[in-house]
Amino acid sequence: MSTAQPDEDADRVTPDALLHTRTGTEVTPEDVVLAAGRDVTPESLEWARRKIAAEGAAALDKLLP
Repeated sequence: MSTAQPDEDADRVTPDALLHTRTGTEVTPEDVVLAAGRDVTPESLEWARRKIAAEGAAALDKLLP
């Protein structure tokens, strides 16, 4: 158990290399649309399909912290 005080932890920043959002499953167009904050519509799903085709799974990683 850590003995760090809450104030000490507040000054730390999690390194980007430790921030992962995917669970190892396939990225779906719906995932990308929702991560972008868009409504799920035929147009936004097509946008997401093109984004996934161009960027692969990184399309989702780029939208999330």
